[in-house]
Amino acid sequence: MLDVDLVQRLKVGGIFLLEMYKVGVGCMLSLFVPQACGDEICTLKQNYEKTAGYNRSALIANSVSLVMFTISYIVELKRENWAIKYLDVDYDKPDNSLKEIIRGEPVLDKRMDRLNKIYYYVLVGTSGLYVINLGMMGKLLYDDYHSMSTVSCTGSFSLLVLMKLYNSLSVARVSIKQDEMRSAFLKEFTSFNVLDADYVAKKYGSQSDQTMTDYSEDADNSDNEESEARP
Repeated sequence: MLDVDLVQRLKVGGIFLLEMYKVGVGCMLSLFVPQACGDEICTLKQNYEKTAGYNRSALIANSVSLVMFTISYIVELKRENWAIKYLDVDYDKPDNSLKEIIRGEPVLDKRMDRLNKIYYYVLVGTSGLYVINLGMMGKLLYDDYHSMSTVSCTGSFSLLVLMKLYNSLSVARVSIKQDEMRSAFLKEFTSFNVLDADYVAKKYGSQSDQTMTDYSEDADNSDNEESEARP
């Protein structure tokens, strides 16, 4: 039987590769959107070799936007890997159950908050640069308009990126607001709501399937028993 963490990492890796392809096309619009070269549609090489000042500036803006997306993906994958390593998903418990459980793990709690905030701020910066990128593409596509394919490709490519940004920002915002760790890859926006079984077993020396909720309940019961035993 495959390890649960390994399965989650494989899913994240597959989704990441697909998303990176869509984002790459959606950022480098000056290369991939059909443009006019006389009466013909420019080839990819012709789009790249256009040397007019504005064309080169648009290509640089495309590249900067793509680099920022790469940085945001690095942060996103680091956050996701941390969540897979230290947390887990239990569909028998509510999404917000981690809030109470992780209070008993202040180091993990602090690290989770930090990762969520970094993730959110990087996404805000990425979104700002992408909006600037789209703005610069407006003039370029107006000057080199070829046909309705110019408009339709621009709309469809940019929509894929905007949907990615919207979904990721929603994950980051909710994770910060509700003090939880939502997954940006494991749809439907999976929320890691308990501690990882391997982490619990390693720290508490238990090979059982108990989660931190069980340990907390055991501790509460022990405290109640001690209170009742006192005269």
